[in-house]
Amino acid sequence: MSSEDPRRAQLRRMKAIALAMLLAMLAGFVLSHAMGNQGVWAWVSAFCEAATVGALADWFAVVALFRHPLGLPIPHTAIIPRNKARIADSLAAFVRDHFLEPQTLLAKLEVFDPAAKLGDWLSRPEQSRRLAQLARGWALQALDLLDERAVREAIQAFVIARLRNWNAAATAGDVLGLLTADGRHQALLDEALRRLGAYLDDEAVKQRASGLLVKHARKEWPRLVGTVDFVKPIEGIADNLADRIARALLDELNEILSQPEHPLRRDYEQWLQDYVQRLRRDPALAARVEAIKQNLIGHESVQEYVRGLWDQIHASLRRDLENGDGVLARHLEQSLAGLGQALARDDALREAINQHVLGGAEKLALRLRGGVTDYIAQTVKAWDERHLVEQLELSVGRDLQYIRFNGTLVGGLIGLILHAVIVLLDRTPPL
Repeated sequence: MSSEDPRRAQLRRMKAIALAMLLAMLAGFVLSHAMGNQGVWAWVSAFCEAATVGALADWFAVVALFRHPLGLPIPHTAIIPRNKARIADSLAAFVRDHFLEPQTLLAKLEVFDPAAKLGDWLSRPEQSRRLAQLARGWALQALDLLDERAVREAIQAFVIARLRNWNAAATAGDVLGLLTADGRHQALLDEALRRLGAYLDDEAVKQRASGLLVKHARKEWPRLVGTVDFVKPIEGIADNLADRIARALLDELNEILSQPEHPLRRDYEQWLQDYVQRLRRDPALAARVEAIKQNLIGHESVQEYVRGLWDQIHASLRRDLENGDGVLARHLEQSLAGLGQALARDDALREAINQHVLGGAEKLALRLRGGVTDYIAQTVKAWDERHLVEQLELSVGRDLQYIRFNGTLVGGLIGLILHAVIVLLDRTPPL
């Protein structure tokens, strides 16, 4: 299977046609002279002669653009390779002045209204879905490219450093300060007292308390309690005492719950406020809290948990991204669609985005003008002349052959006109 550029075959065909026309004109010119160059043959001779001149002149002009005709170093030929540097500079200047001129670029962007176009594009569900899926694919590729060991070590170093620098005592003081705001600590105390009351009012708890009393009595008075006659009375006394203790405690708890100014509440309030201040200001207490924190951080189970954070994050991200209808993909799709709808109805948002785009485009154009201009110029200047000529000829050479066609036909027509003028002048009697 041939891999030849089809433009090359087309160019050869057009050159062959132009050459055939030139040869036909030469043949007609020779034949007309062989036939005496009289009558109709005189008209054929005039047409073919002028057509030959026109064809040769246009052949010379077309060839002179790319190379020296017949290899002769005729002045002002091989125009493109001889002026490659000037062409490169002119092309670079053209791109700079017509594509990277800030005012021209901004005028086109302003008419284009990029924010409105973006909003219209994102408002279509298929577009936002396609963009979300595209972003999902990019994210999966990014996960595959990550150095997991380096990421894991970086996360571990970051988390451990932040934990070690964390002022745990001050944070605990702030948390307790929040808990004491608006009486939240009193509500917490009430809930704790209610749960303690429910616990004490449980018959099973009373039975365990009674058993502890009997056990203590046997330990303290083994001989007295060890006799059979005293076992049952002691158990009855223990049950009664456990019930009385529970009721006394319940009465005390109910009294505390019903009295906002109960001494226990005031003592609890004072203790808690003092402890909050100590956590914030007492260096000794802060040092003890810090030591506990550092011991916890250095514990192997904590270190193992921190090391496994990236594995959990990575696995979770991959599962979600591999699912075309995952949470991240749905959220991104909804966000993009919401952005499109917001752009469609919010003129201020569109104006703000357009201003950002225009400002960014202006800065980018100013930054790229010099660099792009130099890059284009240097790239064209570095091209091999033969390769440059070949590529240009393949691009426009086919169309240039029409110049040769036209030169042949137009030259022939001019020859006929001139011959007609000569005939007319010969037939006009002198004055």
